[in-house]
Amino acid sequence: MSTLLQIVPRVPGGIDGVGDYALTIAEKLRAKFGCDTFFATFQISPAVNTTDFEVVPLESLIGDAARKHEHTLLHYVNYGFQKRGVPFRLLSILRGLRGRHHGKLVTIFHELYASGPPWSSAFWLQPLQIHLAKSVGRLSDACIVSSDNFLSELKRLVPTAPVELHPVPSGLGEPSLSANQIADRDLHRWAIVGGTGLAERSLRSFCRILAQIPESIEPRKLIVLGGVDNPATRSMLRDLAVESDYRPRITAANASEILRTCSFAWFNYFHRPDVETSVILKSSAFAAVCAHAVVPVFPHRGSAVSLDGDRLPGPFFIEADCCEIPDAPARPQIAADIYAWYQRHASSNHLIQGIAKTLRLGA
Repeated sequence: MSTLLQIVPRVPGGIDGVGDYALTIAEKLRAKFGCDTFFATFQISPAVNTTDFEVVPLESLIGDAARKHEHTLLHYVNYGFQKRGVPFRLLSILRGLRGRHHGKLVTIFHELYASGPPWSSAFWLQPLQIHLAKSVGRLSDACIVSSDNFLSELKRLVPTAPVELHPVPSGLGEPSLSANQIADRDLHRWAIVGGTGLAERSLRSFCRILAQIPESIEPRKLIVLGGVDNPATRSMLRDLAVESDYRPRITAANASEILRTCSFAWFNYFHRPDVETSVILKSSAFAAVCAHAVVPVFPHRGSAVSLDGDRLPGPFFIEADCCEIPDAPARPQIAADIYAWYQRHASSNHLIQGIAKTLRLGA
């Protein structure tokens, strides 16, 4: 049995975008190709459940007693590895691994670099962040990005890098749904899905636009899934004029059962309304919603999301003075089309086949 090292910002577990992605890859590679996985991270937290995968300190990889493995998969999140987005220690460890191991290094770029106004650290540190992204890209045998924007930018930074595009898959399962299972749902059952920060940010904006949601689909039950228990989220839900259910640290299986009953999901993913909506394809929470045929709704009018000329329905939005969102008769077909688009372009099976081919698993 071959062994894969996955380098992650923190211990996988709970509804945590990158962690969900990493666990999905580990589980699928083991089931389909008999490839075992262990994780390495700077941040070891025994309180988080990682099913039955071993987790080791990232620093332990550089010693003579380091655990043996054939290949390495890096989840590159620069701010996840270093609070200002300049993980030089990570780069040093990668160079050491490349010097001692002859297997493949595949890097999934969840982030490249940040931008910001002159008074922010991101503005001044961007050249270093770009340098690090370029260095990691050059070290990698293959790179994976989740959107066209990331693909074109990485190719600009590292023209020789072999880059493949694949949206982040659902970390909460990919159920097989019939037309009736998609159509026969409560139109007034809404969800918010994501890590602690995304869930809180989404709930704040949801509270502001609640009165603007058309009556035919107005929320009568809101379920907030994921992250760690957040007092701010609990406080907002207590004041919300809608029945709610808060499920932090929910298991993927339980979250999947809930999502199968929801009609709409509210996402306040973007910090700025001018970001191209296709960037949402790096969100495992968004992928989970699509994989369960739930219609995602944003607080701003966005741009089209399309892969290979195949457009994802939407984006749907609700603003203070206007909205575009499926009504009751239109929702079942639109939800089915979202579900089908996910199966064509974003399912984990597509991703796993590509990784296995690069690593020559099962060859």
